[in-house]
Amino acid sequence: MRRLSAACVALVLAVSVLLSSCGGGGAKTENVVITKSKGEQLSDLQKTYESGALSRDEYEKQRKKILEQP
Repeated sequence: MRRLSAACVALVLAVSVLLSSCGGGGAKTENVVITKSKGEQLSDLQKTYESGALSRDEYEKQRKKILEQP
């Protein structure tokens, strides 16, 4: 019984080591930030509002956020 327990512990440790080593392996990641001008954002917001996807209140809140951006 003791030998079986030791074998189980060894197996769990081996599997843990194998699984932990496949965590990305130095894969290159890249962040891309695409910014739009305030005019483009406002134009997109207006189109979204006109399509009926936003209520007047939601439109005004988003418009205010865009205009307050630096």
